[in-house]
Amino acid sequence: MSTVAVERAWCVVVPHHAGGARVARHRLAAELAEAVSPAVLADLVAVLAELVGNAVRHADPLPGGVVRVSWRLRTTPEGARVRLQVTDGGAAGGPRIRPADPAAADGRGLHIVTGLASRWGVDRDGLGQSVWADFDPVPAPPGLVAAG
Repeated sequence: MSTVAVERAWCVVVPHHAGGARVARHRLAAELAEAVSPAVLADLVAVLAELVGNAVRHADPLPGGVVRVSWRLRTTPEGARVRLQVTDGGAAGGPRIRPADPAAADGRGLHIVTGLASRWGVDRDGLGQSVWADFDPVPAPPGLVAAG
């Protein structure tokens, strides 16, 4: 018996400001609403919002004043794997988890990412950095992938 895998990918360029996170969240939710459960979609949207928000607050933009947001959905009969990725112009220190001060108004973003994603990391190249988060496996909706 062979299995069939379906892979789809999206890439969106958003402005390097708070409104860019809103655009990215709405686009992700629209594209993956039929592919994953509502609970998984809520986690994906939350993590994407954190990653784009961190890029806007802590990193330089890519040329043109933008951030590149992408996601990939790979579905098999066993389930789905999703990778979110946010690419920006980089920051001096790079993303890192900080101790969360209960009195602080911020500083919990990567704790949220760590709690919701299977794993996350950073890739750097000469143009900037990409922060990614993987979700796997997430249940695949019936009928999305055929086994043959």
